[in-house]
Amino acid sequence: MIQVNKPGLYSTIQDAGRFGYRDKGVPISGAMDQFSAAYANALLRNEKSAAVMEITMMGPELVFDGPVRIAISGADMSPQINGKAIQNNEVYELKKEDVLSFGKLKGRIRAYLAVEGGFNTEQVMGSRSWYVPITEHSHLTTGYSLEIGKKPRANRKTKTKNLPSEFNFDQKELEVYKAPEFNLLTGKQKQQVLNGIFNVAKENNRMAYQLKQQILPHKYSILTSATLPGTVQFTPSGKLIILMKDAQTTGGYPRILQLTDKAIALLAQKRTGEEVRFSLIT
Repeated sequence: MIQVNKPGLYSTIQDAGRFGYRDKGVPISGAMDQFSAAYANALLRNEKSAAVMEITMMGPELVFDGPVRIAISGADMSPQINGKAIQNNEVYELKKEDVLSFGKLKGRIRAYLAVEGGFNTEQVMGSRSWYVPITEHSHLTTGYSLEIGKKPRANRKTKTKNLPSEFNFDQKELEVYKAPEFNLLTGKQKQQVLNGIFNVAKENNRMAYQLKQQILPHKYSILTSATLPGTVQFTPSGKLIILMKDAQTTGGYPRILQLTDKAIALLAQKRTGEEVRFSLIT
């Protein structure tokens, strides 16, 4: 068991996501940065989809009631065991009554804590990802206790190559495909979208990231249609909204671009005000 002394700013349990229920209006959820989550799991030889703790901006303080191995990937939040600094992307063994805490945030904004065996929270609709009202909890609270799952088999081979240690979270380019309504854009609007430099607006969370700059407005009207994490919506005022992991499953705004999984992870690590550009995959 792990006891939560301090919950941090917004710490949740997430896995690879909740699939097969979008027709009922249930978001996919799951880790915003799937690459960092998968890397932390790979270091411990967990399944890629094992539940991890997603930590946003400010980390929690956790007390362990028995020995367990851990790994942290993603943002560097100055993690410490019993006050002694540790590093991201390394495996550490904690003992009974050891305290894991976090300090100053350096760079990115989301870290992922994996424990050997994964977090054994309640599984709802095939996923342990927290999302109210599908699950009881939306984020960690003081005094909450977390169970740990069974350790993976020692001889199971999990590869860590081509995971996020090799990907540059400082890059600005978000790889995108054309989405269904891309060709509704005028030539000028396409130029603004594909050649423009945008900044992340303060309205950014697990549901969506808005961009500060607007492009030329429109008067298009479409039927409410399916959306996905990474769908770029174009509002009548010219605002661009990028849907993220907890976003709604349908929308009525034109869908002009679709981010790749890598681009979703990259955007999920961007702070308010940071620059991004769209890079069209043809």
